[in-house]
Amino acid sequence: MFEALAGGIDVTWTMVLWLLAAGVLAGWIDAVVGGGGLIQLPALLLVPGMSPVQAVATNKIGSIAGTTASAITYLRKITPDRSATIPAAASAFLGAVLGAKLATLVPSDAFTPIILVALIGVGIFTVLNPSLGADATLRFGESSKRHHALSWLIGLVIGIYDGVLGPGTGSFLVIAFVSIIGFSFLQASATAKVINWATNFGALVYFIPDGQVVWLLGVIMAVGNVTGGIFGARTALARGSGFVRVIFVIVVSALILKLGFEVITSLIH
Repeated sequence: MFEALAGGIDVTWTMVLWLLAAGVLAGWIDAVVGGGGLIQLPALLLVPGMSPVQAVATNKIGSIAGTTASAITYLRKITPDRSATIPAAASAFLGAVLGAKLATLVPSDAFTPIILVALIGVGIFTVLNPSLGADATLRFGESSKRHHALSWLIGLVIGIYDGVLGPGTGSFLVIAFVSIIGFSFLQASATAKVINWATNFGALVYFIPDGQVVWLLGVIMAVGNVTGGIFGARTALARGSGFVRVIFVIVVSALILKLGFEVITSLIH
């Protein structure tokens, strides 16, 4: 039974402990500002015998558990803007299903340079606008067509990206809702958890029937994610938007360094 759940991978106690630790750290980062995949996906890719698609699929099991825990923690304290959250979550679900299909067809290397440029732009924009996201200032009224349309578009585009790759999805969602919709960093982070749950679920709708999930490793990641997710959400709620903004800049910087290294390495080789 364990062999079937392990997908033919030789699971050791060392592997279990390192994936559990990666899951806790990823869950905390993801709950605060997104970007937990920066920790979790590379940890899975280091597992001997794990294919890139299996790593992306298995990552979703841990992520959906963590986003569930952190979303519940946030929603106990923050009332979400349903006019933006519901449309974005619906379109993100559809986008993630499409993205998961693309993940099996398109090499991830094709996306890396584009994502790197986008992250550099996001990082510069955030640093140059220190008051961005300190308080909620909606660009358009909650009932306006533009408010709804932009929420749909944000969910769809980032949902596709999450289905294909995943790392940085929460960060992209946060900055999109802060800069385009006008949420505070804390409100955007809470909203991102709900939408990220939808993207994870959408990707799994494709990955599970396709047999790409390594369940034993996914459950290990899920335990770590739930633990980190609960503590991360509580930390963000206690520290506020200013703290979330600082962690956001740190995570985006780390993503830029990681992806930049990958691009440089691919050019050298």
